[in-house]
Amino acid sequence: MKDIKSMTLAELEQEMAQLGEPKFRAKQIYTWVHRGARSFDEMSNLSKNLRERLAENYELYCPTAVRKLESQRDGTIKYLWRLKDGNCVESVLMRYHHGNTVCISSEVGCPMGCAFCASTLGGLVRRLTPSEMLDQVLFTQLDSGLQISNIVLMGIGEPLDNFDTVCRFLELVNSPEGMNIGMRHISLSTCGIVDKIDLLAQKNLQLTLSVSLHAPIDEVRSRIMPINKKYPVDVLLASCKRYFEATGRRISFEYAMIRDVNDTQEIAQLLVKKLRGIAAHVNLIPLNDVEESPLKPSRPDTVRAFQQTLEKNGIPATVRRTLGGDINASCGQLRRKYEQSARKE
Repeated sequence: MKDIKSMTLAELEQEMAQLGEPKFRAKQIYTWVHRGARSFDEMSNLSKNLRERLAENYELYCPTAVRKLESQRDGTIKYLWRLKDGNCVESVLMRYHHGNTVCISSEVGCPMGCAFCASTLGGLVRRLTPSEMLDQVLFTQLDSGLQISNIVLMGIGEPLDNFDTVCRFLELVNSPEGMNIGMRHISLSTCGIVDKIDLLAQKNLQLTLSVSLHAPIDEVRSRIMPINKKYPVDVLLASCKRYFEATGRRISFEYAMIRDVNDTQEIAQLLVKKLRGIAAHVNLIPLNDVEESPLKPSRPDTVRAFQQTLEKNGIPATVRRTLGGDINASCGQLRRKYEQSARKE
């Protein structure tokens, strides 16, 4: 059956025409779907006959929250959603003074193999559908009772590895008839798939592109991020320059601070040289401890010194505030523990 929640309004209008229904029915259905209707029976302004035909021809699935953890420190909420095939993905709701942000997943597992990330342990299982991405935003909002104002595509998976689905999701969540979350309130994070960055630039979306850089030299970056062997640092940064020229949007560079790997003053100076001339902001991220990884977070004084070196040389840099530390809010950890527990039962 067709996934009705992954359809645009225009596509749904075409579907209704094929069923012999008036055009306005599509908007009624679209509104119900984007408000979180769990079945066609809930759509009370549709005839019983139409509801039955919809159920016969279209799929309307909603995820189940199998785990929900709420931080006692800062109110961060982490969800583990079970999908229709039994696979699970994570979303994290974070509260800031400027609004509520949800970090969502784009894939079940991840093929990228970054050494510091729990999401990639076990590799890629499958890519999500547009509706499965949308559901993470929609049902996080419905379950928490908090209005979502910002979205970060930085959960499990590599968004640009699921390019077409992510673009469709962005269209759906931005739709005025749907959740109507503006592109400027959406951030997409990538480990650096250069050809897809160039494709994204052509679309000229007003979102924020966040590039997981994590090291300014190939020797170090290739060791912790296998993608660098295909797209070395200079090739990646050249694509970032092209992206800025095409969109006028400043790039945010994510930089996980890893003790004795990428946090020395020598590397900080190299980072300054590499980013000079790029409209950039560096987001320094205290590394989350992953049980299966030998990598450890940099010491706080090392992080401060690294930040100061960047800023003294004209590179804006901030240290990301750590949220949800008491609930393992970094992506991948809750899913992995849930799967390990399920295998034991």
